[in-house]
Amino acid sequence: MIDALPNVLGFIGAALMLASYLMKSMLPLRIAALTACGFLVAYGALKPALPTLLLYGALIPINIKKTLQIRKLVKSIELARADTPVSEWLLPHMHRRTVTAHTTLWRQGDAATEMLYLESGTLRLAEYDETLQPGSLVGEIGLFAPDNRRTLTLEAVSDCVVYSLTAEEMALLYYQNPKLGFHVMRLIVARLMRDVQRHRPADAPAAA
Repeated sequence: MIDALPNVLGFIGAALMLASYLMKSMLPLRIAALTACGFLVAYGALKPALPTLLLYGALIPINIKKTLQIRKLVKSIELARADTPVSEWLLPHMHRRTVTAHTTLWRQGDAATEMLYLESGTLRLAEYDETLQPGSLVGEIGLFAPDNRRTLTLEAVSDCVVYSLTAEEMALLYYQNPKLGFHVMRLIVARLMRDVQRHRPADAPAAA
């Protein structure tokens, strides 16, 4: 019985690891993978199988970190309201970069590959001659448009600090939790509706 225990633990760990690959929601996936690592570490220790022990032992803190990140993200999105600043829930998952003055970030008709949050500086939507101030979110419409094309040209009026989120990263946020995707879309649409009512004539095209 004692000799069979390592194999039982190994088979349970393998089954859980396989199940994690079949899961669509990231939080249950991470929990299953973390549990599988625990069983496989026990298997590696009792067998003994040093490579298995070291591999899955190293994966345990990685899975713990990823699980905590996902839980924090899901909680922050679910608590967000339509008027919650983007910096409180989306910014931690974006990438910071600087843009020099007079740089064209994209042109009308370009493929939409990212959305931007403006932390400092001034951006300009060329076709409207409209300036965007810090705190603005821009480029999300192109990510969700059927043709994924930019509707306006975006230029840097001054040196800027922006945060970017690619289409692939946005899709990953959706994949991590289906409910999360609903909240993200609701917040973005609410922001766009306010912008349209405040700035855009009824017959003008949507912002970039």
